Amino acid sequence: MAAAAAAAPGALGALQAGRARLVAACCARLGPGWRLPGSLTGPRVGPAMWARGWAPVAGGSAPRRGYSSEVKTEDELRVRYLEEENRGIVVLGINRAYAKNSFSKNLVKMLSKAVDALKSDKKVRTIIVRSEVPGIFCAGADLKERVKMNPSEVGPFVSKIRAVINEIGGTQRLPRAIGISLAKELIFSARVLDGQEAKAVGLISHVLEQNQEGDAAYRKALDLAREFLPQGPVAMRVAKLAINQGMEVDLVTGLAIEEACYAQTISTKDRLEGLLAFKEKRSPRYKGE
Repeated sequence: MAAAAAAAPGALGALQAGRARLVAACCARLGPGWRLPGSLTGPRVGPAMWARGWAPVAGGSAPRRGYSSEVKTEDELRVRYLEEENRGIVVLGINRAYAKNSFSKNLVKMLSKAVDALKSDKKVRTIIVRSEVPGIFCAGADLKERVKMNPSEVGPFVSKIRAVINEIGGTQRLPRAIGISLAKELIFSARVLDGQEAKAVGLISHVLEQNQEGDAAYRKALDLAREFLPQGPVAMRVAKLAINQGMEVDLVTGLAIEEACYAQTISTKDRLEGLLAFKEKRSPRYKGE
């Protein structure tokens, strides 16, 4: 069984899915920066510091999976720019099999660098965060590493994890996603959910039968990301802002936020392009301006 979590524009699912495979499709108007390797074509290497963050396979097939404790720290996060019809989609692949993809200081550092780079790249339209480890998405913080930390290190480390997650669009606290009562039940019991259970409580959007390649959740996330690509990046950005901020306030204030967000699109070239494309019965050519 595989599970895929996705929301437009912007959600990151992060839980230990047990028998399920959880992949979060994160839609973000991030934006000028680097070229990282493609996954559907031959690799294209960006800056040297990023040449360490991925491991391509000859022929452009799916990345190698490492399952031993000898996985190099630089391979714990693999960043791939997709190409051709998937141009604009970036995949962040987490690969800490020996630690169930738990957040170590190194992994958090790599995620932070990746997100900082992608935020400034206007060509990036959608991010898919996936596990490259069968059977699990993320087990949370690396407690084996945590126990070795000096008490003074714990607070800043937890804050760093929170900051990184918040940077990948639209993360909401568990009670906001599934309600206070159920959130308390899950938190107090430390219960592990499989894919069907996670979908039943509204924590993820899709549960799929696993395919032969073992990447059904990723494929579903990729399908969703492709649906996001044709939409105007300016509209996506303000819609995301309206949703995220609107969830924090009452309805009247939320509607005011929505109105203010829409006002930001009126003077943009993308809005005029969308209207012209509709009139001419063609696909719009958005530039994010």
